[in-house]
Amino acid sequence: MNRLLPFFAGLVFGIGLLFSGMTDPAKVQGFLDPLGRWNPSLLFVMAAAVLASAPAFALARQRKRAWDGSAISLPGAGAVDPRLLLGGALFGIGWGLSGYCPGPALVALATGREAALWFVPAMLAGMLLHDHVIAPRIA
Repeated sequence: MNRLLPFFAGLVFGIGLLFSGMTDPAKVQGFLDPLGRWNPSLLFVMAAAVLASAPAFALARQRKRAWDGSAISLPGAGAVDPRLLLGGALFGIGWGLSGYCPGPALVALATGREAALWFVPAMLAGMLLHDHVIAPRIA
């Protein structure tokens, strides 16, 4: 059961990304272009996600264990430092240029979108570069 819960949670998340249009780079880029052909529809998707997750986080703060029995560890508020700002800027630039962020990119890859066939390996290469080259030098 411990392996099925994450699988089904990921499946529901992926289906939600697919039906909300988050896997369509043109729709995402339209949302990120408020001075051009702005598409505000993803604003409603994000608002729904916040509304749906807020009660879950409130409940999680009151619990010591997750449903699968593992310890709950919620992130706290941290300082905004140059690494956070640089990471956020790189993420935003990548999201804006490609129209993908990691979750929707994996869903798009699973559905066979050609752009995801290029984006996902580049994303993984960037993650490996960070983990094995950049992060060890900073730590």
